[in-house]
Amino acid sequence: MEEARRAGSPVLELGVGTGRIAVPIAVAGVSVIGVDSSEGMLDVCRARAVTAGVEDRLDLRPGDIADPPVEERVQLVICPFRSYLHLQNDAARRQALAAAHAILAEGGRLAFDVFTPGTDDIAATHGRWLEREPGIFERADWDTVDRTLTLSVRGETGAATMRLAWIAPDEWRRLLDAAGFEVEACYGWFDRRPFRGGEDTVWIARRL
Repeated sequence: MEEARRAGSPVLELGVGTGRIAVPIAVAGVSVIGVDSSEGMLDVCRARAVTAGVEDRLDLRPGDIADPPVEERVQLVICPFRSYLHLQNDAARRQALAAAHAILAEGGRLAFDVFTPGTDDIAATHGRWLEREPGIFERADWDTVDRTLTLSVRGETGAATMRLAWIAPDEWRRLLDAAGFEVEACYGWFDRRPFRGGEDTVWIARRL
């Protein structure tokens, strides 16, 4: 929210989903361009915006985070909820970072969060169905050679599976540098605590 207010309208959110981030930003008075590959998610986001009375501040577009249908230039691109982990290899990561770079105005910022799992987390969750919320079960199948996570979720309303891929923080830094970004900050969590080698990283990078 702080970065959105600082940047001003419009903010681009990649992987906007149900609007968990975009709708509060719009409520705060900043317009949002939201891109997501799921029409169903966009429908939910649109309904939430109507309920909040901010539908005029959300411009929702179907598209891919690596090739967003955006011609405008913005001061802030955000990609929350670890959405860049859906990119399966460095070629896809380079394409996504190049796309964000092209959309940002000079000096604009890219903010995103990702993770690199710890061995203790892998050991505690691998191949096991765990009840994360009442009636909602989650199973993580980790491949530490390919550095991928197959995440399966099931509940009363259905089931879904997704495949995520991770890389180390120093690899993200190299990719950002190569894409024409200067890393302004790498935090260990959203409260801006310094990154000290944990699983989560929150990146703020400025377009050169």
